[in-house]
Amino acid sequence: MPDPMDKVRALAKRVSNWGRWGQDDERGTLNLVTPEVLLRAAGCVRQGRLFSLGLALGADGPQTGTVVGRFNPQHYMTAIGAPFGTPGGFHYSDDVIVMPLQCATQWDSLAHVHYDGLLYNGASAGEALSPAGAARNGIEKLGDGVATRGVLLDLARARGLDRLPPGSVVMPAELDAALARQRVSLEPGDALLLRTGHLGVFRAGDRETYLWQGPGLGIDCVEWLRERDVAAVCADNTAIEVMPCEDPALFYPVHLLGIRDMGLLFGEMFDLDALAADCARDGQWDFLLSAPPLKVTGGIGSPVNPLALK
Repeated sequence: MPDPMDKVRALAKRVSNWGRWGQDDERGTLNLVTPEVLLRAAGCVRQGRLFSLGLALGADGPQTGTVVGRFNPQHYMTAIGAPFGTPGGFHYSDDVIVMPLQCATQWDSLAHVHYDGLLYNGASAGEALSPAGAARNGIEKLGDGVATRGVLLDLARARGLDRLPPGSVVMPAELDAALARQRVSLEPGDALLLRTGHLGVFRAGDRETYLWQGPGLGIDCVEWLRERDVAAVCADNTAIEVMPCEDPALFYPVHLLGIRDMGLLFGEMFDLDALAADCARDGQWDFLLSAPPLKVTGGIGSPVNPLALK
């Protein structure tokens, strides 16, 4: 019986970035964000408009507990109006949050997924991963910043829908058509943001469908992303790629090829609705994206509040 992973291994040979930026590289496609790319991104700020693309971190987040180890943030006060010093003078309040690093809007680190015992750039998963976190490809290796030109493709609007149906597979031709329809280019080093409208399922209260039945990229899009040297891909769904997967025997192939083989930064559960509405109004679909992760040593992911500036 054929091994379904053979398809992934064959594609990996065509899209791999291992060694492209040196044998010790742990930043992957963020290496594509050169000073020239940053200057191009800064040139997109023409109106002085700012959009937050992050979900609120609270008990009403998208998690249901069906993903092992993921729950919504738990917020506690450790001091409420506590006095410090003379009576009637200085008082303070403090708090703490307990949360998985990938429970809402977040980046995946390049240590998030692997196969055949190897992480991005050939790092041994057995040696790199431990209860202390990721000794290689941890999220802190991206901590000097994630900022670049962002390009939003509104796939739902392109189909004349509020949202793509659950399980819809997005193919390369649809990405090309959206670029042409919106009259926007995608350049090396850009971040590609995909609005499917699937966040509306979560907002309607159906967390299970939001988590497990999302529209998204098919495996054929991996080469499309590699050919265009995209630095990051982000979406309003939970996995970037379609769920359930195209082949039930091949789980999360876009993750495997994107993160493990290409070193491509994945951003999930981005709130793109307000930004998309504004882009549709003024016809400007590119912007400066600023979305630095937290420098969590050995982190497998990081919460983020991405900002789009137009």
